[in-house]
Amino acid sequence: MYDVAIIGGGPAGLQAALTLGRMHRTAVLIDSGRYRNAPVEHMQNLIGFDGRNPAELREAARRELAAYDTVSTRAGEVVRIEGAAGALALTLADGDRIDAGHVILATGVADALPSIPGLQSLFGTVAAHCPLCHGHEFAGTTVGLIGMGDHSPRMAAMLGPIAAATVVLSNGDPVDPAVAAQLEKRSSSVRTERIASIERAGDGALVRFEDGSTLAVGGLLTATAWRQSAPFAEQLGLEMHASGAIQVDAFGRTSVAGVSAAGDGAVGPGLPGPMHAVGLSIAAGLTAAAMIVQDLVAAELAG
Repeated sequence: MYDVAIIGGGPAGLQAALTLGRMHRTAVLIDSGRYRNAPVEHMQNLIGFDGRNPAELREAARRELAAYDTVSTRAGEVVRIEGAAGALALTLADGDRIDAGHVILATGVADALPSIPGLQSLFGTVAAHCPLCHGHEFAGTTVGLIGMGDHSPRMAAMLGPIAAATVVLSNGDPVDPAVAAQLEKRSSSVRTERIASIERAGDGALVRFEDGSTLAVGGLLTATAWRQSAPFAEQLGLEMHASGAIQVDAFGRTSVAGVSAAGDGAVGPGLPGPMHAVGLSIAAGLTAAAMIVQDLVAAELAG
């Protein structure tokens, strides 16, 4: 019987495990081996790891966890969570069962990209979804914006100090005149032709349109349609945010007692949606674990 079972071996889950280990609480981290940022060659905007492969962060964290006797890690896939706070049961794909008083969901989300040939293979290198994480790498180049819709002017404005130029690629979809007017103020151009394919070209990419024309860009920022990467929110009947993220309080607690959530798949109060960044996931993992420690202490004092 563990104090806490952590599902997910990304930044949020690893930090939660470290925090619990340092407080000598028993915890098990179950890692499926699937990570949202697996396609990324270089992780950015994280102090101490800026420009390094995200696998290096996971490896370093696992080495650190090995120093804490109360924390164990195992590879596996959790398929079901049942029970209530203090007596939660996790069933793994191989039939094993893990019992824990609390659970931290650090399973994150999975991205679905616009259906454009070639885009998937470039995602994580010259194509990305977050200017805070990857915009700097496109500095001084023309940056294409895909699938941003009404958010295109905001994205173009964010890239204003970084990119030499921005081009909205609507891929055949009409552009709202009001949006087009805002883009014009930002000196951002619009290409409405349907995209036939995108391919790597030197340090950037070449966009081929169906009419035969092309556009060379130094990088691409694309919207993604993300979803929860695990079924536990539905299984447990957790309250969900309008964005599709798990709704949590300021301490990472979900609407179900004993279940916390941290990372890309959760959103705190007052936010329009989850903040997708490694550093923020780490902070959320620490917060969720720290508050579980407080809950454990409160229960022990009450007993």
